[in-house]
Amino acid sequence: MKKISYLFFSAAVVVGASANAQLKVEIAGVSSGQIPIAVATFADEGVAPAQMSAIIKADLERSGVFKVIDAGTVLSDTSPIDYGQWKSRGADAVVVGSVQKLANGSFNVRYKLLDTIKSSELSTLGQTPTPRYARLAAHKIADDIYEKMTGTRGAFATRIAYVNENRSAKDYRLEIADADGEGVQVAVRSNEPIISPSWSPDGTKVAYVSFEKRKPVIYVQNLVTGGRKIVVNEKGSNSAPSWSPDGSKLAVSLSKDGHTQVYSVNADGGGLRRLSNSNGIDTEPQWSADGQQIYFTSDRSGGPQIYRMSANGGAASRVTFNGSYNISPRVSSDGKTLAWVSQRNGFSLYAMDLASGQEIRLAESATEPSFSPNGKYIMYATKGGGRTSLAVVSVDGRVKQRLTTQAGNIREPNWGPFMK
Repeated sequence: MKKISYLFFSAAVVVGASANAQLKVEIAGVSSGQIPIAVATFADEGVAPAQMSAIIKADLERSGVFKVIDAGTVLSDTSPIDYGQWKSRGADAVVVGSVQKLANGSFNVRYKLLDTIKSSELSTLGQTPTPRYARLAAHKIADDIYEKMTGTRGAFATRIAYVNENRSAKDYRLEIADADGEGVQVAVRSNEPIISPSWSPDGTKVAYVSFEKRKPVIYVQNLVTGGRKIVVNEKGSNSAPSWSPDGSKLAVSLSKDGHTQVYSVNADGGGLRRLSNSNGIDTEPQWSADGQQIYFTSDRSGGPQIYRMSANGGAASRVTFNGSYNISPRVSSDGKTLAWVSQRNGFSLYAMDLASGQEIRLAESATEPSFSPNGKYIMYATKGGGRTSLAVVSVDGRVKQRLTTQAGNIREPNWGPFMK
């Protein structure tokens, strides 16, 4: 049985107090050809602070990829399985498991994924989380199921960063949450605006822009120690930080030389270097998946369009040609898909296959897109009902989710990386 260690997570997110309101997830739409899967109640899961089977079901349903069948019974990882019975109920696979409380207060969580078609075991996994990481253990099981059934790594155990703002109260919070909106923690709180959070590739830090010095300044918040530091505070505006894939540098937008251009800077704030050189405004830089190129927004052609250039700077080539207003480029982790926001009868989220140039419109009333680390979903900010909330759409446009909260406006989402 494969075992997962929680040594790394024992040092994860040391931030401020938990936020009062969790995010509520609403699901709409499903993928074509959903995979039918039965999830049984885990034996003795009531001893843990989180109900494993319920979290796993919610994750799989939220993906839109699975048709979840409630097993209606308790099945442990050692229970005998009647494969024919489950196959007759329409399940291609069955999830079973058990939870045992250990003497040190941790839990022994075991699970199996069973193939009803081949009457065989597809996967088995064992974990020993502390109570704090019980939900994470369930997300990791859902990730394993997603990967074994689809061939793509699951992203349920990842985290998101976003800004929760209440302008009338001058309350701005950079918050961290699980990908399902649970476990909200406040990383930074200010009475001045916070924008543009960006995760480091190792998931231990978030770069962001704060206006607490009465101008935009780029900070890096360490989520393990709780410490933070100013990384860029040049004359004028300092904005739009984006981490290089190896975590050694940030691409940023600075107006230090009179008009906004793209620069790179070492993660410790040294080695500032100008990359773009135009008479227009060059901003919103984003590294390509291989770190060799930088995508950015520029109005050098008369209106905002998306360009790309070498990560070392130099000549840039235009990427978007449809529509007169295209901004906020984001590149998927496999480097194959570009997402951005285009103003065509309102702001809409688009995705492009970079090899073919083919575009697809994914969502209306969308800003600030961010890819999931497996490249299968895009989170974005959207307005509706008098407030701004977060939404998620699959890259094929079929699956949609909405994450809302009862208080404040949530925006500026950034989906964190896979945890090592």
